[in-house]
Amino acid sequence: MTNTRFGSIKGFVGWLVVTFIAGGAGAIASVDSGAFYQQLLRPPWAPPASVFGPVWTVLYLLMAIAAWMVWQERGFAAARTPLVLFLLQLVLNGLWTWLFFAWRHGALAFAEIVVLWILIVATITGFWRIRALAGVLMLPYFAWVSFAAALSFAIWQRNPGVL
Repeated sequence: MTNTRFGSIKGFVGWLVVTFIAGGAGAIASVDSGAFYQQLLRPPWAPPASVFGPVWTVLYLLMAIAAWMVWQERGFAAARTPLVLFLLQLVLNGLWTWLFFAWRHGALAFAEIVVLWILIVATITGFWRIRALAGVLMLPYFAWVSFAAALSFAIWQRNPGVL
């Protein structure tokens, strides 16, 4: 849709900024979460806290590229539904960290991640219909959030007095 190189670069930077702002909003809630995470009873398959930052950085980059590809292919107006779904799931993504780490609401965090998971599936479907590679780029995120949902549930169940 965007036919100038400058417009395409500007669009890419825009999607990167939007995506990483959402990631940063969630990261603010988890700044002091390392000690809290270490105190929680976790399942044996839970990764160490040091894994989350690098994984999320790669996932946010892939997500931004996917959104940019859809935007570039059709523009915002013609791809409104999948791009709005993308933005909504970004908001829920950041909110989960606040619910779980800052506010320590395990049940609410788990319910929210289920809604997030559904929005991710809808986003992937919408992206895939416009540009298959954009849908593919969202699959690692889908896999990680699926894992995170299971981990969230397991930790919440093991820590009823804390979460």
